[in-house]
Amino acid sequence: MSMTTRMPAQVDAATRDPLPQALAETLAAAFGPRFTTNRVVCLQHGTDESALPPAPPDAVVYPESTEEVAAAVAACAAHRVPVIAFGVGSSIEGHLLAVRGGVCLDLSRMDRVLDVRPEDFTATVQAGVTREGLNRALAHSGFFFSVDPGANATIGGMVATAASGTNTVRYGTMRDNVLSLTVVTAEGQVIRTARRARKSSAGYCLTQLFAGSEGTLGIITEATVKLHPQPEAVAAAVAAFPDVRSAVDTVIEALQAGIPLARAEMLDALTIRAINAHSRTTLREAPTLFLEFGGSPAQVREQGAALQALAQDHGGGDFEWAVRPEERSRLWTPRHHAYFACLQLRPGSRSFTTDACVPLSGLAQCIEETVQDIRGSGLLAPVFGHVGDGNFHCLLLVDPGNACEVRAAEGVSHRLVQRAIRHDGTCTGEHGVGLHKVPYLVEEHGAATVEIMRRIKRALDPDDILNPGKVVPLRD
Repeated sequence: MSMTTRMPAQVDAATRDPLPQALAETLAAAFGPRFTTNRVVCLQHGTDESALPPAPPDAVVYPESTEEVAAAVAACAAHRVPVIAFGVGSSIEGHLLAVRGGVCLDLSRMDRVLDVRPEDFTATVQAGVTREGLNRALAHSGFFFSVDPGANATIGGMVATAASGTNTVRYGTMRDNVLSLTVVTAEGQVIRTARRARKSSAGYCLTQLFAGSEGTLGIITEATVKLHPQPEAVAAAVAAFPDVRSAVDTVIEALQAGIPLARAEMLDALTIRAINAHSRTTLREAPTLFLEFGGSPAQVREQGAALQALAQDHGGGDFEWAVRPEERSRLWTPRHHAYFACLQLRPGSRSFTTDACVPLSGLAQCIEETVQDIRGSGLLAPVFGHVGDGNFHCLLLVDPGNACEVRAAEGVSHRLVQRAIRHDGTCTGEHGVGLHKVPYLVEEHGAATVEIMRRIKRALDPDDILNPGKVVPLRD
């Protein structure tokens, strides 16, 4: 299962059908300077954070409304030309690579917060609004949007990949925090998947169908998401542990004890070394927990004491506390920069970034086995993750020109997936399928289940123009 033989992203551009002249003229007339075939711009839109080679589209369009997205998709559908949605390009599984060419719809200009309703705990935004942009708009409302994947991703991209992140253990994933979507179908029609009510028994749940579909069933242009009230008091803490299992077991026992953790992040010693170098911190280079919880001041004090006692039972050191917002930001900012910090451990390398998610009962064993596997491979690979929900990540740093290292990284990634599935887990907890995880869906779900997914794809996109080649490809 080498990358060279498995990934359709390496299709030679010369073998692809050129963009029809009639389509180019239609889009140029409709979008003017917001339509381009500039090679540099196309290359930017065919490159993501994965280790996969670039696969640029033939053209890029910058729509500013749902109606413009619909017009662009309809024009492409008439010529059976692929359409790929683009947010900020932070995906790491090859989601946005234009393996069959076509037109990229860059939704970054669709960045308006359309409606905030604190009384209903909802906000409606265009797909190009970023999570940080939404929270800035909510700054004085007493509410916040909880899903935090680390990168400043767009809301549309986060829905499309069913993103999650550091707050998942308390507030849930993107699937749990989206109420309704506006979607452009493969024919260029505009549909709304649900009303704003917090629950409904009316028909199929199309909102959840499009969440996690990675742009293969429709183009998400607007989303109504849930908001959460800001806790009265919040405390964050950092503590080092003698080994990974001790850190993970502390979190599991805290959850079993009913301590309402909002964040529970584990970073191995190598990740801490990278963070210290990148952010000029002085954390002890050992497996470390970054924790956060909230409530009333009395609840926070009680929870902190209980958590400290659990950590000490597992050999954890004293907590470094942060209570004021600026202190918490100082503590969490290095964690959010962990990905880029780890890349600097080996300048010039590319990261084969992969993730897995398993039931909590198997998490410590799965991580330990993965760490041993990495050591045996000879690769440099930090490990960290959202241990409160069983999800962890490996950044396999390799020289992309070294075939032996590439094979070793693919081997570690493959065995990680096998290990996760053996623990009744999943090949991807939050990164998504994209191109890289396509081969594992049958193993995880079974052939019959994947065939149902393929039937849904055929029904909603019979000409296979929506982000073709991803999730459940209709052709090799």
